[in-house]
Amino acid sequence: MISQDKLNRINELSHKSKQQGLTMTEQNEQKKLRQEYLKNFRNSFKSQLKGMKVVDPEGNDVTPEKLKEEQERNKKH
Repeated sequence: MISQDKLNRINELSHKSKQQGLTMTEQNEQKKLRQEYLKNFRNSFKSQLKGMKVVDPEGNDVTPEKLKEEQERNKKH
């Protein structure tokens, strides 16, 4: 998970960008922080999906086979 300090910095740079613009150094910092944030977000989302089970209204497991296979691979590790 990304730290609160880094989230605050992302927001600071975003606000500054809209108000007065960023230096090249700040633009690079912003890009790096955004990439880190997105990487963490994607990993978290994938983790949630891997723990998911899809059930239809009749109570039947209709979890997609691809997801079931991924869940099995994770159980073996």
